[in-house]
Amino acid sequence: MDYLAEGFLNAFKMLLTGNAETYNAVYTTVYVSTFSILISLIIGLPLGFVLSYYEFTGKKQIRAVVDTLLGLPTVAVGLLVYAFITRRGPLGEFDLLFNRSGIIVGQTLLVVPVVISLSASAIESLDERLRHTLITLGARGKKIIISTLYESRFAIMTAAAAAYGRAISEVGVSMMVGGNIKWHTRTITTAIALETGKGEFAMGIALGIVLLLIGFIVNWLLIFLRKRG
Repeated sequence: MDYLAEGFLNAFKMLLTGNAETYNAVYTTVYVSTFSILISLIIGLPLGFVLSYYEFTGKKQIRAVVDTLLGLPTVAVGLLVYAFITRRGPLGEFDLLFNRSGIIVGQTLLVVPVVISLSASAIESLDERLRHTLITLGARGKKIIISTLYESRFAIMTAAAAAYGRAISEVGVSMMVGGNIKWHTRTITTAIALETGKGEFAMGIALGIVLLLIGFIVNWLLIFLRKRG
């Protein structure tokens, strides 16, 4: 057990002294995950609204597919994205492979179903009288969408937090699409896997602590916003 105590001690030293390699992995993780979540919210919230608010043919089947994609393996997403952005793939000309942009694409595909499904569930849980009230007051189109999303804002924040947690904790997409390149595409999770495999427990523990802290900060912000609301 001594190596664990030594690992934690060295991990805190790395964090307190500003180890460049450790903080570069943290920066890369926050960078790609934040962009992924922003894009996912832009795509997922309108689709979640449509899926919950309107009735159309095939709605139940589409909802079943979206809910199934919540458990989509990250390696499968990584393989799919890799096939499309490799130089022999249809998107090879955009030079996304082994690049942060490629990781963002992969993580977006991974978390969009989370945003769609949870936001749809949030809107479905609203009082049915809300829609009739908005229409009675003369709301149409964008006003109905904005007002409905605003009323379900706390549940949508929870959906965003869940999606962010999914993004920062995934390994498959970052490893396959990003290539785990030091100082460029190495994220917290891929660095933990690499360093632990090399026996470098200190850096693995340090990055694990940071990953937990990010999760705590996101959830604390969610709780804070709920109380403020």
